[in-house]
Amino acid sequence: MVTIIKNDAIDESPFEVVCGDAIDLAESNQILPMATYLESLEQLRGRNDIGVWVDADEEVEALAGLLDLQVIALNFPAFNDGRAYSSANLLRRKLGFEGEIRAIGDVRRDQLEQMVRCGFDAFEMADGQDLDAALASLKVFSDTYQIAIGTPQPLFRRR
Repeated sequence: MVTIIKNDAIDESPFEVVCGDAIDLAESNQILPMATYLESLEQLRGRNDIGVWVDADEEVEALAGLLDLQVIALNFPAFNDGRAYSSANLLRRKLGFEGEIRAIGDVRRDQLEQMVRCGFDAFEMADGQDLDAALASLKVFSDTYQIAIGTPQPLFRRR
């Protein structure tokens, strides 16, 4: 089990990111690399215990029509690489994905508010990050001015 932040709490998730030699398609609760998932579709079809992780340089549109997954993890190879923000937004708005979108990789507390606004709802923090402080950072702002995934109208329209 891996410790994540989800639903405004620190929680243990049975889904773990795997790659390389750790991949065993017979195992459950794995988050597989997108290439492995796409290559193994026939073998994995009908299972609801597999997730997919998408690297920053991969196109999430490749998963269109295959979104019966419980979790999609988007990788941040470095804290200053923002490509996964766009991927989360595309998953929610364009592809209609309603499952868990988890941020993985170099995820730091300063990023969480913007991640939520783009569609992330779970966070696997980078090594050395204080989970309690990260969770508290999600409660700093009580409202936002602009539209976002969870806020379809700007503040002036909500008043």
